[in-house]
Amino acid sequence: MTPAGYNATISFSNGNKSIELPAYKGSIGPDVIDIRKLYGETGAFTYDPGFMSTASCNSTITYIDGDKGELLYRGYPIEQLAQNCDFLETAYLLLNGELPTPAQKQEFDFTVMHHTMVHEQMQFFFRGFRRDAHPMAVLVGVVGALSSFYHDSLDINNPKHREVSAIRLIAKLPTLVAMAHKYNIGQPFVYPVNDLSYAGNFVRMMFATPAEHYEVNDVLVRALDRILILHADHEQNASTSTVRLAGSSGANPFACIAAGIACLWGPAHGGANEAALNMLFEIEREGGVAKIGEFIKKVKDKTSNVKLMGFGHRVYKNYDPRAKLMRETCHEVLEALGLHDDPLFKLAMALEKIALEDEYFVSRKLYPNVDFYSGIVQKALGIPVSLFTGIFALARTVGWIAQWNEMISDPEQKIGRPRQLYVGSPRRDVVPLAKRT
Repeated sequence: MTPAGYNATISFSNGNKSIELPAYKGSIGPDVIDIRKLYGETGAFTYDPGFMSTASCNSTITYIDGDKGELLYRGYPIEQLAQNCDFLETAYLLLNGELPTPAQKQEFDFTVMHHTMVHEQMQFFFRGFRRDAHPMAVLVGVVGALSSFYHDSLDINNPKHREVSAIRLIAKLPTLVAMAHKYNIGQPFVYPVNDLSYAGNFVRMMFATPAEHYEVNDVLVRALDRILILHADHEQNASTSTVRLAGSSGANPFACIAAGIACLWGPAHGGANEAALNMLFEIEREGGVAKIGEFIKKVKDKTSNVKLMGFGHRVYKNYDPRAKLMRETCHEVLEALGLHDDPLFKLAMALEKIALEDEYFVSRKLYPNVDFYSGIVQKALGIPVSLFTGIFALARTVGWIAQWNEMISDPEQKIGRPRQLYVGSPRRDVVPLAKRT
């Protein structure tokens, strides 16, 4: 951390003495005020529900400027990465801090693609779930269980163990997500093929069957690869903070990633693209494109409790930079697969047009976000809605690992212990049962 060249002075109106707190400057973004000595010197905590104004760590991985609509991985704009790199290049960047040379990429790709198999006993673990179990419930269980199959790399203080665990997680998540899908629909598991690309291998494991030869569609692969790049990391969001908090206790990496998956499952986080598709299904059931006007009226009516899902973003106060890229992919996929006339996708495009032109949405900057477009793309690719968040978890695993590894290596990091403002009953004494009225 670099000193910002000034201190922040906190003064109190209750007679307590003022204290000076150091300020630090990041390479870009707002300064931070170091409040670590606040409680020791004043006996007071800060109060920040949702940690909206609190930096919990210093990081070199991802930077977001919500006002500008900017997202950087290790300093590189997401637009450039999505247009010039594949997912494993992006994964290498997030893990190592620099883009790979051709030789480094070849070695990294080979290493990842030769760890794609999971232990054969894992198939029996799957059989313990109901066939209709939500894929995220399955993934929380099987990813957490990886530590029982790969206990030779659980020493978090050993850099080599951390590297092996990182590769295993990145390599095996596509296999596990595809297995969750196949189990859900009652089809046999499809083993990985290591000479395919990362995204191509996943597509094959998702949609191939032993009964016939399967040709990987390049349009599907490119679309999926872009989805993975755009979702690979997103700074200190809820699931990333969960992974860091779990990791701060010394928990093994498989347990930490399972914790991240559990957090991601929430509809306010990773479930947003699933919610956006369900919204489209609901409009279609009520009459489709002809009923959009009625739906929009309900959205604008504050008493209706009807929400426009997949539009606007908590962080981006401008257009989500990932949405621009995902929109390109969305239209490419719909064109390539001949789906522009599909009623659901016509509905989605009509809704997009209204949101981009209607003053109500434009003035509130409720632009279509990445969840809106990625949900449409995944539906077009044949991915079931219940698996959308599983794809998100697959993409975000590399970001979680990079953040977890950075936290483990940070000498300033301590076990997470947020404080609270207690508003319950003060101390009181127990009245014996016979004397209570």
